[in-house]
Amino acid sequence: MTAYSGGPTARAPGAAPPGDLLRDGGSAGELLALFDGLAAVDVTDLVGAWLGAGVPTGHPFDGLLERLGWHGKRFAGTEDGFPLVFRGAGGALCSVDPGRLPLALLVRRPGLARLPLVDRLFRGVLPLLATRAPRSRLRTVEHRGVRTAAMVYDSVPVIDVFRRVDDRTLLGVMDLRGMPEPFFFLLRRAPA
Repeated sequence: MTAYSGGPTARAPGAAPPGDLLRDGGSAGELLALFDGLAAVDVTDLVGAWLGAGVPTGHPFDGLLERLGWHGKRFAGTEDGFPLVFRGAGGALCSVDPGRLPLALLVRRPGLARLPLVDRLFRGVLPLLATRAPRSRLRTVEHRGVRTAAMVYDSVPVIDVFRRVDDRTLLGVMDLRGMPEPFFFLLRRAPA
């Protein structure tokens, strides 16, 4: 199957069209089936800035990053990735060091991040979480039988694997140790 480019693709009878799944979400199984049908990505194709958005699947992390002000990801080169770029209180972009986040706690108790005022507290401590140093690298990995680009985090057990939706859009799946279900997100190439 070729990469989804907005046109029709083969799908199971009664299944949501790919564009609907990416816009409205679906089950993890539906998103994995779509992901498996998309084309691989070369690591050099990721260099640049990307706007991020979650794809709802009923995952405990659905909407969490957006609530905290997630902007996307940036790759200055294949060795220089900034995996978590957030928009701060004043609107400025800030790269966060994932090693400073309580990921293990969020995997065990994802509801904690949805408590009232957590988003304001997060934006308040954003300068303490910030980094100017890259915190990830791009590598080609084999995932679900396909060799494709992935972002390997430096200090936490996370690998984000990418497939191509179209020339400006990627579907990502986050593989986090201890998290039983995959978390899906879209990256759209940021305007120059």
